[in-house]
Amino acid sequence: MRVVRNYLYNASYQVFILLVPLITTPYLARVLGPTGVGINSYTNSVIQYFILFGSIGVNLYGNRQVAFVRDDKNQLTQTFYEIFFMRIVTITIAFLAFMFFLHFVVRYQKYYWAQSLSIVAAAFDISWFFMGVENFAVTVLRNFVVKIITLISIFTLVKSYADLNTYILILSVSLLLGNLTLFPSLKRYIGSPKWRSLNLRRHFLPSVMLFVPQVATQVYLVLNKTMLGSMTSVRAAGYFDQSDKMIKMVLAVVTATGTVMLPHVANAFVNGQHEKTKQLLYRSFSFVTALSVPMTFGLMAVAPTFVPLFFTSRFGSVIPVMIIESLVILLIAWSNAIGTQYLLPTNQTKKYTTSVIIGAIVNLIVNIPLILLWGAVGAAIATVISEATVTAYQLFAIRRQVNFYNLFLDTSKYLFAGLIMFTFVFILNRKLPMTWLMLIIEVIVGILIYVSALFLLRINLVKDVRNILKK
Repeated sequence: MRVVRNYLYNASYQVFILLVPLITTPYLARVLGPTGVGINSYTNSVIQYFILFGSIGVNLYGNRQVAFVRDDKNQLTQTFYEIFFMRIVTITIAFLAFMFFLHFVVRYQKYYWAQSLSIVAAAFDISWFFMGVENFAVTVLRNFVVKIITLISIFTLVKSYADLNTYILILSVSLLLGNLTLFPSLKRYIGSPKWRSLNLRRHFLPSVMLFVPQVATQVYLVLNKTMLGSMTSVRAAGYFDQSDKMIKMVLAVVTATGTVMLPHVANAFVNGQHEKTKQLLYRSFSFVTALSVPMTFGLMAVAPTFVPLFFTSRFGSVIPVMIIESLVILLIAWSNAIGTQYLLPTNQTKKYTTSVIIGAIVNLIVNIPLILLWGAVGAAIATVISEATVTAYQLFAIRRQVNFYNLFLDTSKYLFAGLIMFTFVFILNRKLPMTWLMLIIEVIVGILIYVSALFLLRINLVKDVRNILKK
């Protein structure tokens, strides 16, 4: 029940942050326009590199290490302070590197400075600790309050393209304040550290080992926007970003399981329950497939109506990008289940790292010709190809550890149900008027068709959920 409760906490928050952009994104698309949205996307993509290098894999590493030692308060205290102070040092170095970078940049200087507060905010992000002790309520409640304040600030202070810098500052400041609000909750878990015994260096290399795959992942998460902004235009980066933003928001509900399961599997693994880790993978893989299939096919079906309604007709170029990029929802759901929920917590970091490095290399190779040929659409195709490569390699890496029949049990049924749903919704989308009411009807019909098909096909997930809820 603890895993279910934590998933519900995390998933409910992901649903909430899904709803917030559903309100702000169309508003910002109207007041900032494609250029304003593109500038924010482009400058933020650059800032993310400094945050990434300053964080050196702490979010994943800290989560796992806290899960390993959470039953010993003394070890937990030392581990927290060592990782926290190590990150302070690395973020400081990253910020100095950012200031050096600004000496060579002329365009968008004021936007970069506004974005730079996000680098400072990263130094005080200790959400990894609460994930490690499996207390998701603290981070969810904190983020809920911060998001509400951010939402109010955006609608109050951002009125036109001239307020672009204000909008960026709102996001950066809210991130910093949100991270600081977590610190009062620490006293429940840790005491005072033994200052002379703190050893920051012992965490550096293991953290870097997890940092390498994060760098590779960031390549095909952020590099697309950076390359589009540099090779084509900030408008193209804005088009891709709008699609990518919607895909990632939908995907966040699915990958919430990864955040919850990592510390749970890590704790089971460190206690020698190796068979349990495999069973957890089978269940989690089935669950994320069940969720991601309708999201993939559903978004593809409604994109022609959703985009002009949500972003306005000025963002019509987003439609083909979103249809193609929707495929990564299923691919990332699978790689998240295998990589984040199995390989990392079972200390198979090298295999996880190799998978994302290969994906990044493939993305970099195919990005250049595809972006030159088709712009934002080419970037979407490159993203799908790279995510497919990551998933394929991870499946190859675990071929001798797991039973593929158990792993893909009911997957064909999920895909069949998804295709039936897609067919009906796609036909409705072409026949019904382009209004919000009709779009809502299409979504409801799609959900009913998919769920009904799963019951008729007698999937095993329903039985598993019942068993978990009884525990």
